Amino acid sequence: MTQAAPATSPDSAPNDSAPGLPQADRADLDAAIAELGIGLMAWSHLTLEQRARLMERLKASVSAVAAEWTAAAAATKGLEPTHPLHGEDWLAGPYGVVTALDAYRSTLLKLAAGESPLTGVKTSAAPGERVRAHVFPLTPVDGLLLSGFTGEVWFEPGVSVEEARRAAGLAQLSPTTTGGIGLVLGAGNVSSIPVLDVLYELLANNRVALLKLNPTQDPLVPAFERALAPLIEPGFVRIVRGGAEVGEYLTGHPGIAHVHITGAARTFEAIVWGSSADTEETARRKRENSPKLQKPITAELGGVSPIIVVPGAWTDADLRFQAEHVVTMRMHNSGHNCIAGQVVLVSADWPQRDAFLTELRKAYEGSPQRLAWYPKSDEKLAAAASDYPDAIWCADGTRALVEIGAADDATALETTEYFAPVLGVVSLPGNGQEFLDAAVAHANDKLVGTLGANVLIDPATEAALGGGFERAIAAMRYGSIAINAWTGFGYLISNMTWGGFPGATLQDVDSGLGVVHNALLLDRVERSVGRGPFRPFPRSASALFGPGRFSVLPKPPWFTSSRTGSTVSEGFTRFQMRQDWLKFVGTLVQAFRA
Repeated sequence: MTQAAPATSPDSAPNDSAPGLPQADRADLDAAIAELGIGLMAWSHLTLEQRARLMERLKASVSAVAAEWTAAAAATKGLEPTHPLHGEDWLAGPYGVVTALDAYRSTLLKLAAGESPLTGVKTSAAPGERVRAHVFPLTPVDGLLLSGFTGEVWFEPGVSVEEARRAAGLAQLSPTTTGGIGLVLGAGNVSSIPVLDVLYELLANNRVALLKLNPTQDPLVPAFERALAPLIEPGFVRIVRGGAEVGEYLTGHPGIAHVHITGAARTFEAIVWGSSADTEETARRKRENSPKLQKPITAELGGVSPIIVVPGAWTDADLRFQAEHVVTMRMHNSGHNCIAGQVVLVSADWPQRDAFLTELRKAYEGSPQRLAWYPKSDEKLAAAASDYPDAIWCADGTRALVEIGAADDATALETTEYFAPVLGVVSLPGNGQEFLDAAVAHANDKLVGTLGANVLIDPATEAALGGGFERAIAAMRYGSIAINAWTGFGYLISNMTWGGFPGATLQDVDSGLGVVHNALLLDRVERSVGRGPFRPFPRSASALFGPGRFSVLPKPPWFTSSRTGSTVSEGFTRFQMRQDWLKFVGTLVQAFRA
């Protein structure tokens, strides 16, 4: 057996960080890391088949606490069980984890059989000497639940199909070589994020994981401990709570070999370069390229996500549906998402521009009322009010719509991730390919971040643009792109990758470093691209006789305007957990009432 030693060991050097942290807390954290050191040895002895069976046990334990998990997550947001958006916590919690466990299990079994995880997965050429793998749907069930949606992973230019297949598996290609103890600094906004990040540490990197939860997630600790019991019992995972001082102590701990964070860029900066309160020392470190953090770090940090609306000949129903789509991108989780759509890029020359914006205002006003619950949301909304005093405030003044005029400055809107219910509209000249190319360049150059971008385009216009449309997609510098879908779909599909566009550095981190999810364990990935139906059922039937995508879904359950979204989201999750077809029929009936 070949086993790489961690970068440091728990007792190799004192940890003088976080001087205000009580000694008793330090001792507890030291003990957790020591236990993980023992668990690391046990993990290295597990065969691929044993790891696959472990994924089955985890699926059972997650399924057992799914209702408790969802209720706790919804309660942290002030959502009552009867709230119409209660279902978002089924999809953004247990659903994402259960489907990931199934996908990782499949990957492990393929590797155990001597196959590549890409065996049986269709590949094709993408613009710019790229190869793409068509990773969703891979099963008939996937195609039924998310009818009309597909997902692709695009590799870096120059990667061949053979190279992609050979490298698929990452650390599981050498399962006895461990990566030490990883620290996961969990996000506070979406409950599946910390769990999915822990799974990626284990399987992509062969690292056992210390999960430090964001304080907003503290109410979920009992559910997490039961859900992850198959990993906690043998010492593969430990969960700890605490604020910034605990995070500071752990990132500086000699027993931690790697850090992963999902959060804000300012938190990343503080970890890597030092507190913003010590500006001179931080500036010196950056100037000398001498980071405070002396160990590897990966990160997902969000950004300002564009929604590019390509002009075309839309029906009134198209205008209404896509307006609701845009509002969903902003209002899901009350806007507290790292890929919440924030800037709508629309053509100033589109004859239907005013009609679309009228429908957008109606949908924004009519989306269900909810709290802006994430810490400091009031400050973010106040900043938007200060930046744009002429903003339209909808839903009793709880959400802002900023329509940038010819004389207005869009800088604040395009460079501030408000992480709150603030939606902006920026108009650009042109139609057709001219507009699309200008919008892509604008998004690349003006908007902060590279995590996710959305494009809405009707089938006839997409067909008319032909190869020009795909070339425009290739030109987008984003890690996740959604076409007639929301990038939240890309987050939900475990076989797709999640992270910023490659090329970021510690000095210029943008939307982060590295990827997560990626259940096929693919190497040298550039981006993931999701595609959905422009029209829902029954209007999607037009695709049977012309361009477009057919879908049996009248409205995706994550739409904030879905009348049955909560019931359908729960039903989809329970079906993924237990494959009860009889109960699933009832869920489908509810889906058709959306």
